[in-house]
Amino acid sequence: MVRYFIEDISFKFNKKRFTKLWLENVALNEGKTLGDINIIFCSDPYILDVNQRFLQHTYYTDIITFDYCEGDILSGDLFISIDTVRDNSLFYHTDFNEELNRVIVHGILHLVGYDDHSESDIAIMRSKEDQYLLLRTSLFSCQL
Repeated sequence: MVRYFIEDISFKFNKKRFTKLWLENVALNEGKTLGDINIIFCSDPYILDVNQRFLQHTYYTDIITFDYCEGDILSGDLFISIDTVRDNSLFYHTDFNEELNRVIVHGILHLVGYDDHSESDIAIMRSKEDQYLLLRTSLFSCQL
């Protein structure tokens, strides 16, 4: 089950059911099953507080993923800073919704087991993100 929460910001997330279908397909393609996923949209100050309290990090980020997976069932909390996603979409000259979907699938890929600590890890992660953004576009075309 995918649940969506809004913390300390004014934000409306559209296509909740479609996003759930997309993430189920991502999990299936990775040989996993989607369990309980909480996607929490928040502000920069909120995610900084989470980062400091739980990870002892003193910087802003676009996403923090807490992994509660058991076996092949993906479960976790994805804290996503809408402020940083918006800033990144401007910086990278991408559409806000595309950047948001990239961040969402990035969190799911962390739950699958992908990492982004080394240059080679980052390249693999980016390739997977691109692959699943294309899958999303393909699924969306089928929904029309």
